[in-house]
Amino acid sequence: MKARNFNYVRPAGLAEILSLLERHGEGAVPLAGGQSLLATLNMRLSSPELLVDLGGAEDLKYISLERDEIVIGALTTHAEVLSSPIVQKGLPLVAEAVRHVAHVAIRNRGTIGGSLAYADPAAELPACAVALGATIVVGSSRGNRTVAAESFFKGMFATALKPGELILSVRFPAQQRERRWAFSELSRRRGDFAIAGMAAVADTKKATITDARVVYFGCVERPTLARRVAEGMCGKTLPLADSAWIGEAVQADITPLDSPGWRGSTKLQLATVLTRRALHTMQESSLGIDWA
Repeated sequence: MKARNFNYVRPAGLAEILSLLERHGEGAVPLAGGQSLLATLNMRLSSPELLVDLGGAEDLKYISLERDEIVIGALTTHAEVLSSPIVQKGLPLVAEAVRHVAHVAIRNRGTIGGSLAYADPAAELPACAVALGATIVVGSSRGNRTVAAESFFKGMFATALKPGELILSVRFPAQQRERRWAFSELSRRRGDFAIAGMAAVADTKKATITDARVVYFGCVERPTLARRVAEGMCGKTLPLADSAWIGEAVQADITPLDSPGWRGSTKLQLATVLTRRALHTMQESSLGIDWA
């Protein structure tokens, strides 16, 4: 198939981009790396009146450490995130997740802002943003606002973005000493969409878990916090001596739906296996670095 007719413009900077998005509302669609958008255009799942190329907004491409937060500009590519020493040291969960994003060619073009805005249920970065308690900064010609990642993703391909708004950056709390992390996903082949995946972080004191956040993706319609699994982790010592409770906890947290080729019950079993695997390897994870 071919895309429907649309107009294309490449503004010189962010102010002009936001002005165009405001003026055209839902008829305008931002183009960043285009790795998801171009496919939906060709399949006519997206039919914008105006395609707004963000390539002129070079000030949205950066990775910086600000106090105890790591801030990543929306136009930063997956490859740039993966190669960043700041991310490798301060966001090891994100660094591991990006290795699972599609293939090298996709990572060279795809952007972190595009991944968050597209909100694909199988995407790795939205799950990491929720697990880490990240904050997403969105802007428009009326000003900027911040949205907690946990509240940003509303459903399958649905976010809290309003017409005329654009993701500007995402702010991650930098990993502190005594925090463990785990990431795992299952796909048919390396680089394919995740059938089931999970991202988890756990704060510890002398190897005993004091707090945890676990997020599932792929097997659910949006990044989903697993509160029962997190509660079950608290008070336990790593490495976990008993994992019999995990299956019941996962079942209480998520209810995967059937999809072509996969039953919901199979996805639930896969998520349970991934959880056991990930939680048993948390003790091998990096403890990060002390940013003080």
